[in-house]
Amino acid sequence: MDGALPFTPSLTTQPQVTAFYDPHSQTLTYIVKDPNSSACAIIDPVADFDYASGSLHFAQADQLIHYIHEHHLSLAWILETHIHADHLTSAHYLQQQLGGKLGIGNKVTEVQSTFARFFNDTHSVPCDGSQFNTLFNDGDSFQIGQLTGHVLQTPGHTPACVTYVIGNTAFIGDTLFMPDSGTARTDFPGGDAKTLYQSIQRIFNLPDTTRLFMCHDYCPDGRQLQFESSVKTEQENNIHIKAQVTEQEFITLRQQRDATLTMPQLIIPALQVNIRGGKLPLPADNGATYLKLPINGF
Repeated sequence: MDGALPFTPSLTTQPQVTAFYDPHSQTLTYIVKDPNSSACAIIDPVADFDYASGSLHFAQADQLIHYIHEHHLSLAWILETHIHADHLTSAHYLQQQLGGKLGIGNKVTEVQSTFARFFNDTHSVPCDGSQFNTLFNDGDSFQIGQLTGHVLQTPGHTPACVTYVIGNTAFIGDTLFMPDSGTARTDFPGGDAKTLYQSIQRIFNLPDTTRLFMCHDYCPDGRQLQFESSVKTEQENNIHIKAQVTEQEFITLRQQRDATLTMPQLIIPALQVNIRGGKLPLPADNGATYLKLPINGF
């Protein structure tokens, strides 16, 4: 994968972006609105899951629904930047309530295959991406009203990671964080530090003033929540991958850091739900729904 962009960005188009923060998973969800119509998209929505009790509810998603109804918006898309390992998606719930198409990168099938085997679920999880309405290829475009969005494949954290470039904004998933938090981990199955480095160079080839919106903010050293950066700011200040950092230096740094990290608290339930596009496994004969807990799987 080279660093060339498969489309020409448009800095003159400025979508309206509203952020919603889930403090439990430290995840940002965005509503992106076409300034010239009522059309909007939701990017990376979160469901509420309590591991101790096994309870699933949708307070975070209901905030999005309330906002869309309150502002008389029409949902065109629910977009996932990747299969998340730290929270459960509410995509299916939102689609039931609001409609819209569910989209994700086409390499999701690789992630599904990996984790369907991991959870011994190959009999119940079709690994063909059919849980999603659209599987995006690199360079694909989509419409949010009169807004045109473009898809940039940016793997490395996972094989299916994509960046959504919409006008002067880019929604980059976990690929980059705010400059004081660095970059995504690459030690999950299918992750690769070299691939992540190359993907970030693709993001760095966007215009310097492109607004970058993060999927997470971990508020290091207790600072206030921040979730918007820019290509130029990341190039100059990101603690892992400033412009002068070489590929090998990044690979070494990333692998050393990954070796110190623990698994996300919700990785086991999140992966099982998220590879299904937010749906739960089918109920058992007794009517109850179950998720699996592999012992010593990771």
